[in-house]
This record gives sequence, C-alpha cells and structure tokens, in this order.
Amino acid sequence: MTAPRKTAVIICPGRGTYNKAELGYLSRYFPDAGLLAAFDAQRGAEGQETLTALDGAERFSLAGHTRGDNASGLIFVATLGDFLSINREIIDVVAVTGNSMGWYSALTCAGAVSPKDGFSIANTMGTLMQEALIGGQLVYPFLGDDWRPDSARKAQLSTIVAEIDGRADCVLALSINLGGMLVLAGNEAGLKAFEETAEPIHGRFPMRLGNHAAFHTHLQRPVAEKGRAKLPPDLFGQPVLPMIDGRGAIWWPHASDTEALWDYTLGHQVTESYDFTRAIAVAAREFAPDLFIVTGPGTTLGGAVAQSLILTDWRGMGDKATFKTRQDENPLLVAMGMDEQRGLATGQ
Repeated sequence: MTAPRKTAVIICPGRGTYNKAELGYLSRYFPDAGLLAAFDAQRGAEGQETLTALDGAERFSLAGHTRGDNASGLIFVATLGDFLSINREIIDVVAVTGNSMGWYSALTCAGAVSPKDGFSIANTMGTLMQEALIGGQLVYPFLGDDWRPDSARKAQLSTIVAEIDGRADCVLALSINLGGMLVLAGNEAGLKAFEETAEPIHGRFPMRLGNHAAFHTHLQRPVAEKGRAKLPPDLFGQPVLPMIDGRGAIWWPHASDTEALWDYTLGHQVTESYDFTRAIAVAAREFAPDLFIVTGPGTTLGGAVAQSLILTDWRGMGDKATFKTRQDENPLLVAMGMDEQRGLATGQ
C-alpha cells in the first residue's frame, strides 16, 4: 500500500534570490530543454542576452545578473523549473502563492497564464522597472533573533516610516510585509532619512537592496501604465490551482474574473504594498497543508515563511525554537534550493 500524498502550498520567490551560489541553477535543474530554448528565443527577439548565457557565465556579476531585465527572467524560469520538477505522485499541490515578483511565477504555476505568457509578463515588467529604476528599497527587521512576535516594535517602526513620508522632500512606504522583515521603498531622501533614524542591527541593517526600485509603491505608477499597454488582458485565463495574492485574496479555479486578475497583476500588485505575511497566513488557515514548498532559486525566503507562520500562531509555534523543533521532528518547510531538502519535493 502506497503512502498518501502530502498536501503542499507552493511559494514562489521574488527578486534578490538568484545570486552567486545560484549561478548554473538552470543548467543543473531545469527539466525541459525545449521550453528553455523557447524562453531564450523570446529574449533574443527583444535583443536581450539569453538565459542560457547568463546562467552559464564563468562568474557571477552583481551588476549584470541582478539587473531587473536579467534577474526577473532567471528567477521566473528557475521557479518554473522547480515547480515542474515536483513529483505529483508524492505531492498534492493544493495552492500557489509568491512573494512580490513571485506572483508572476505563481500565475504560471497555477495555470492562469501559459509558461510563454508568464515569462513575457515577468520579463517585460522586470525590463520596464530596470529602464525606469524609480526609487529604491531597503530591508529592516522588527523581530528579534528569537522571532518572537513584537507588534509594539512593528507599530513603532510604522510610525517612523509615516513621519518620514510626511516630510516635504521624502517618499517612504512599506513595500513588502515579509515575515519578520519590513521591506521599505521610497525615494533617495526617504530611504536616507530612515537609515539615519533607525537603530543599526548586527552591522547589516538597514540594508539597501541593489538594483531594486521602489516596488509596490505609488512611485511605480508609470511602470504599471506601460505594463498594461504592453500586456493585454487576454493573456490571463482561469487558474487550475487556487492562487493567493499579495492581499491575501484567493483566486479560485473556474470562478475568477480574468479581467480583474489582469487589473490586479498590473495595477495594485505593482503600486501598493505586498503583504506576503498575510498570504502565508491565508495559505496556512485555508489550506492547512502538510508542507510549504519554497521553489528555488535561493534559500532566503524560508525564514520569512517560518516567521509568517509564527506571527500567525499556526499550530502553536510561538518563536524560532518551537519552529525549529517542529521542523526537525517532521519537516514542514521544504526549500528546493537546498540540495538536502529538494528530494522531499522531487522524490529523488
């Protein structure tokens, strides 16, 4: 008698996850050479360097590989490749979500857009954002090293952000609610003001994110408008799997308004805060999966998923120690970017 399949919510990562350690990720893991060639042809038609060439470079280039017009395509294809590699004989995928740019990947994994159109969306938006490069982003933690919820600290930081944003020359807002991290975005004056105000932590934070624009703020409205002009509503169809967006809203198969899906993807999703923490909370409460599988590339999103579950008080996990005990006893979180965990999703 075969063991029952484990249910899983798939989580697609966003920008900043294809780094030096991920160089060669596509050549190692992408399962469909014909599909990769089709993506390369799409980029070639736009006069862009192919993903095969970028992934196969002799060395990682911070200036080259992290540009929006390169990083978005690399991350999207790495994510899709991992999703296609999940063994459905042992894993029952019950829903898909993502962080920031990972929403474009989630659309594709859930079947709301085709792989070709999903790549076009991710590559187009990444290119438009790189061309405009309006504002920037930084990250700052509000949880301590024990990951114990601290709503007062978060509220205090939100007050600081609002005060800075209220200054005449400053723009600063919450870009992504990312587990125990606040991802803030704004103009140079706003970002610099926060860096001068916030207490330094571990010599790392506040930490600027290179080649990142002011994602998920009103500063991106010109980019959203160009995206809507280039990417028509007829690219979008009904999802095959439920999708959880950056508001925590669920898009159900056979019951989604595809015009509204286009409008959200190239509107609210671009210009308003992305609540990844809420997306994970909804995934946990509505689907109660056996596993949360974070596709590659990279391994940095796992901590934010764990912190989001702790903030949700899911299954009594109240801090880092209780999560780690639960994870060690019976893995709840699977990061496909980690070789030692990948087999839990692929069965290999």
